[in-house]
Amino acid sequence: MSANLNDNFLSEEEEKRYEELAKMAFDYARHDECENLEMMIKAGLSVNLKTHKGDTLLMLAAYNNSLNTAKMLLEKGAKVDEKNDRGQTPLAGVCFKGHLKMCELLVKYGANIDENNGLGMTPYTFAVMFGRKEVALFLLKHSKKSLLKRLGLWALRIFK
Repeated sequence: MSANLNDNFLSEEEEKRYEELAKMAFDYARHDECENLEMMIKAGLSVNLKTHKGDTLLMLAAYNNSLNTAKMLLEKGAKVDEKNDRGQTPLAGVCFKGHLKMCELLVKYGANIDENNGLGMTPYTFAVMFGRKEVALFLLKHSKKSLLKRLGLWALRIFK
């Protein structure tokens, strides 16, 4: 966890239990255990809880293609474009992995297709770079069409 829990006057035992619960929540997000994670959120767990690397529950769900969990998190107000410590958004991870349905869900909830990670990389760039043609085509339809993006699709056709 990024914040020192002792600052909130938790005992060492309470802090340890909190860390165990957070680990459970992260695992639920990764493995699409939507019902268990939803119970934790209803009990007061932050929908935008982050790992020590800045990965949100949504990012973990999206990257692992946990579609039901991602949808539930978004419905409960998870920040769709929250970046981790490396400047990556959930959509960028999905484009790297090639999960089309997850990509569609994130875009439906307002994910920024053209979000730059600070190194000039966008979700669209990841889709093209890793040969995720279906994802790249979807993003192209929902983004500003530029010459650079068209060239990326052209490269996908040539190198496949």
